[in-house]
Amino acid sequence: MRVCFRPAPPGSGITFVRADQPYPIRVRAHIENLAKRPRRSSLRNGTVSIETVEHCLAAIRGLEIDNVDVELDNQELPAGDGSSQPYVDSLQSAGIELQDAPRETLDVTQPVRVLDGDCELVAWPGEPERLDIIYELDYGAGPLKRQIYHCCLAQREFVDDIAPARTFIFDYEVAQLRAAGLGAHLTYKDVLVIGPDGPIENEFRFPDECVRHKILDLIGDLMLAGSFVCGKIYARRSGHHLNHELVRRLTEVRDTEQAGQRLKGEPKFDIRQVSRILPHRYPMLLVDRVVSMEADQHAVAIKNVTINEPFFEGHYPRQPIMPGVLIIEALAQLSGILLSQKLEHTGKVAMLLSLDKCKFRRPVVPGDQLVLEAHAVRVKSRTGQTFCEAKVNGELVAEASIRFMMVDADPI
Repeated sequence: MRVCFRPAPPGSGITFVRADQPYPIRVRAHIENLAKRPRRSSLRNGTVSIETVEHCLAAIRGLEIDNVDVELDNQELPAGDGSSQPYVDSLQSAGIELQDAPRETLDVTQPVRVLDGDCELVAWPGEPERLDIIYELDYGAGPLKRQIYHCCLAQREFVDDIAPARTFIFDYEVAQLRAAGLGAHLTYKDVLVIGPDGPIENEFRFPDECVRHKILDLIGDLMLAGSFVCGKIYARRSGHHLNHELVRRLTEVRDTEQAGQRLKGEPKFDIRQVSRILPHRYPMLLVDRVVSMEADQHAVAIKNVTINEPFFEGHYPRQPIMPGVLIIEALAQLSGILLSQKLEHTGKVAMLLSLDKCKFRRPVVPGDQLVLEAHAVRVKSRTGQTFCEAKVNGELVAEASIRFMMVDADPI
């Protein structure tokens, strides 16, 4: 089992690479790629998985590394002694270089709380570029007494006080894990097993090593946000599942805020420019403005729905609802604008070929502002495919996969 850390250019983030595959499979360390596993954090790309990434990610965060490729020749990262120390030692021996690019952070801007029974995680705003964690470990009656630890994450504190803390299990869990085929080759010297009188054939590295390891796991799991999380976090008995839920909530808040900022900025295309690209005209022109365009891969646009829309006169006039087919039409029009950005599609328009996976989640009524998003899935010289979503106030109202035929535009 071998792991190799390779430098990555600015903006790359953390990517795991399965080099043992016929073609190297890359899996970005992000919550979108999370695979459901008990008691650990794992990632996947299709059928290829990367198991137990949290200790490695914690070392990367603790050493303040933004961009790195983690190449491995196995589906699981080495467990080592159950801590982040082996990864810290390897990374420090390799050396870390400063890159000429700003660090991307996810700043907690509003309180976020997730619960699971008597387990809890709360995040709220803190000082810029700083992560403070308070963890309360309390299993009630048992061999492990209540422990509380406060960590203001800094490189030296992480290396000295957090990285050496090891994974722990209780003695009654050993038989369950071995019955599941896990850890059969390990001894009490290899794993920190806690019995009624403390560690079995082992000893604690810190009196409160267990709560420190819980913080280590949380630091690693927070890296699945795709950037450094900055803020204050209180944790009580949380594990990987709750950590993942917090990351999901934090990324949702960030994405909603970023989308709101994009909507307030100068449009990429105003209605006059939209009219030059699309052949549609009133009342069938359903894109008011395009607010962002990422090359030919992703586009965001706005459709303001007013009571003056002509279709409201006959479509449930006493309780006006925007026809779902027109929401899909608006998404198709945005897709046409996106596909037109491809150089080989100059002078062509996108003609609807087929729809798939169309879903409507909630009605759209007068006064709503439709935020339309189109993602390029597959683009060729004569055809194109997009996946589209329409949202109102951040809530999904419709989605569809749309295929197009690119045809020559009629001369104006």
